[in-house]
Amino acid sequence: MLDDPAQFPSLAGVRRVIDGGADEVMYLEGSDQHRGWFHSSLLESCGTRGIAPFDVVLTHGFTLDERGRKMSKSLGNVVAPQKIIGESGADILRLWVAGADYADDQRIGPEILKTTADTYRKLRNTLRWMLGTLAHYDPAQAIPVAELDEVDRLMLHRLAELDVEVRDAYARFDYKRIVARLSAFLNTDLSAFYFDIRKDALYCDPPSSPKRRGALTAIDRIFRAVTVWLAPILAFTAEEAWLSRDPSAISVHLELFPDIPVTWRDEALAAKWEAVRRVRSVVTGALEIERAAKRIGSSLEAAPLVLVEDPALAALLETMDFAEACIVSAITVAVGAGPSDAFRQPDVPGVAVVFRRAEGRKCARSWKITPAVGTDADYPDVTPRDAEALRELASLGSLAALAPA
Repeated sequence: MLDDPAQFPSLAGVRRVIDGGADEVMYLEGSDQHRGWFHSSLLESCGTRGIAPFDVVLTHGFTLDERGRKMSKSLGNVVAPQKIIGESGADILRLWVAGADYADDQRIGPEILKTTADTYRKLRNTLRWMLGTLAHYDPAQAIPVAELDEVDRLMLHRLAELDVEVRDAYARFDYKRIVARLSAFLNTDLSAFYFDIRKDALYCDPPSSPKRRGALTAIDRIFRAVTVWLAPILAFTAEEAWLSRDPSAISVHLELFPDIPVTWRDEALAAKWEAVRRVRSVVTGALEIERAAKRIGSSLEAAPLVLVEDPALAALLETMDFAEACIVSAITVAVGAGPSDAFRQPDVPGVAVVFRRAEGRKCARSWKITPAVGTDADYPDVTPRDAEALRELASLGSLAALAPA
């Protein structure tokens, strides 16, 4: 009836474009309306126009309290959106909505919102860490993607995989999948793995180091993609992060989704690092046992022996800096079953770890323990790598107070 000029004169002559038009009509209604106005509207349109009055139908459930009860003033279990926004901010509410399965009834309450706030805090902290790191990034010193280290290219591979998933999820209005995938990527792949490994190069390598520049190049690509993907959900947080990175930008909400090259995908590299990460999990598990027993404080106090029954897997680990991947000062990989008291994990058969302490002196800068500390006469308290970094920083005028001894 909206096209009745007598009843709705302001809409007279307005027709939506069908059969490939740019505009679409979505019907959004609760599951109780399938036999209500939704059904009546469908019958009226089919009878008078021969087509449905909508292009897309989205049916949502109802919002209940944490115990699954309908909200009512008499029960005192009403959760007001204004209160959530006032106490926690609009993005917390937006994240809860996006993370809920709207096709079913969704629950909300103080404890559920605490979980949402924790998820939000992790996402925000990851964005903030990237912003702090990128403060030292000069785009003119970017490294071509093909020349990046493997772990950097692995993250760009994951970014390319996510690009397909995020686009598909947005097209299907599947916001819950977007929140789940991006949360897992930021928390597990980035914070708990990639950033943990790359902190040493980012903090301690010389500014001109290709490894450090390569890591910054990858993080810049990751930040731009993730922030734009999150923008429709975390509208204010993404805007704040985007403008902090580039104050000259107008708004993240004017940006298109990034055009991520298919060439960033590398299935062989992903398969290799899947095997590496499985072995790494055994090493980190062994170190957690030592840390819990207070035999070590930092993983850099360790130089474990890793015994691998599969010679091909052992050879693969030898082709990389596995000590860097495990965040230890040194590591030895050998083929064998290992002693009976070695640390093992049931889900990673054929891998055993024998704990050993790192030998040498502790670097005052990187905290690695190695016999190489003291071999540079100008900087006797650090490793040669760190001495090179200090020398370069001093030449740039950044370390006037730490000139060579």
